[in-house]
Amino acid sequence: MIYLDQLGNQLDIDHTHARIISVVPSITELLFDLGLGDKIVGCTKFCVHPNKPYLTKNMIGGTKDLNLEKIVKLNPDLILANKEENNKIQIEFLSESTPVWISDVKTFDDSLEMIEQIGLITGTSFRAKEIINQLNNHLKCKAPVKKAVYLIWKDPYMTIGGDTYINDILNRCGYINLFSEQNRYPIVTLQEISDYKPDVVLLSSEPYPFKEKHLKTIQRSLKNTEVKLVDGEFYSWYGSRQIHITAKNT
Repeated sequence: MIYLDQLGNQLDIDHTHARIISVVPSITELLFDLGLGDKIVGCTKFCVHPNKPYLTKNMIGGTKDLNLEKIVKLNPDLILANKEENNKIQIEFLSESTPVWISDVKTFDDSLEMIEQIGLITGTSFRAKEIINQLNNHLKCKAPVKKAVYLIWKDPYMTIGGDTYINDILNRCGYINLFSEQNRYPIVTLQEISDYKPDVVLLSSEPYPFKEKHLKTIQRSLKNTEVKLVDGEFYSWYGSRQIHITAKNT
């Protein structure tokens, strides 16, 4: 049957397939939540939920450095990838022999669409709708009231622009992203952050693992700003991750 992925590519996919490879950590977890864990034959070393599946499945490298030879030998029926997280050349190579469904998630609604579509192509639409309902109930919109800067990296400091999934989640959690006018992941200095006069600076646990020592360093430079550590998975893992994280982490 012909399906469209989130880039508009047409794919001929048989939803009775028995061998799935996920090269996106958040999608790997979603597959388990859809009841498809037994159909996963390979995932990346960053696929840590649930219970580090890379230890029991075939580990096929990192998200941007896939072991193509190993993937081909696994003879998958379907590969699930992402436009931003994976290497375009590698995905194009894999798509020559296997249907590769590519997600492109920049908003919460994009994520819900992805869940719906993956449910459709894997024959798990009922469970997908249940997850979507759970997410809508878990992440209800709040009116943005706090001016925020969300840091994802150090040396140099990097934040997030308005065209990112994280930006949309921040808005839904009641934050106004002070760098929303910029694109993707701008480099910033602590002085620039100070000039914006944020109410709060959020230090993500990933991809850079900000710790208490980093919080104290930044707090010394931003004396009148609240600085706090937050769970990066809540803000950046599209899919079903948020239903497993309590509100205290946000």
